[in-house]
Amino acid sequence: MAGDQHAATVGQACVAPGSLKSTFGTGCFAVMNTGKVPVRSRNRLLTTIAYQVGGEVTYALEGSIFVAGAAVQWLRDSLGLLADAADSEAMAARARDDSGVTVVPAFTGLGAPHWRAHARGAIFGLTRDSGPDDIVRATLESVCFQVRDLVGAMSADAGDWPKVLRADGGMAANDWLMQFLADMVEVDVDRPVVTETTALGAAYLAGLQTGVVGGLDELPALWRLDRRFSPEMATETREQRLAGWADAVARVVGD
Repeated sequence: MAGDQHAATVGQACVAPGSLKSTFGTGCFAVMNTGKVPVRSRNRLLTTIAYQVGGEVTYALEGSIFVAGAAVQWLRDSLGLLADAADSEAMAARARDDSGVTVVPAFTGLGAPHWRAHARGAIFGLTRDSGPDDIVRATLESVCFQVRDLVGAMSADAGDWPKVLRADGGMAANDWLMQFLADMVEVDVDRPVVTETTALGAAYLAGLQTGVVGGLDELPALWRLDRRFSPEMATETREQRLAGWADAVARVVGD
């Protein structure tokens, strides 16, 4: 048996220490393989088991974001800013780079690494020029900012910044989101051909049990890349955007 994120980790072939995947669904869950020795988090992440195969345990660090795809559902169903979740990609691409709008989607509090259950969502920087495209873009950006927070915490715990982030789940189909994610996390973001990697990982584990797959070391050769998104944003611009996000989060949590 395997939990969702454990199966997705296997489905993304994250079997080497330091390998990292992020699954984008209603929420977002990042898991970093830390090898055979558990890493005790000093940055409010979960130290967990990545998987256990043949009696051998591999550990991981996990960070959970409460709201990711749910924020796009809110834009569609509650605000009526888009007719379909897929429309968010084109709307984000049309929005102004300098809109100054920041969304903190703390609808049910903030998850890792903040853990502020009583925080609530907010939109900052609205002007009379702000429109639906700006709000949609800021909402997508908020997902990437939160992943950056997780990766920062993971790297502080594990000692190294990851070289690649493998993305899966429904939101991974959004090219604009994947590019902004690469820009914010400052690593290549790899989207696999099969983005339903939880199901794929369950299949791999079944294959390991039945002998169809010979071992975990065979999984990287089975993994297939659809597209790689590499960082393009200037360092100064990235730092400005991350500082704006940190300020918005501080206002929401009251620090």
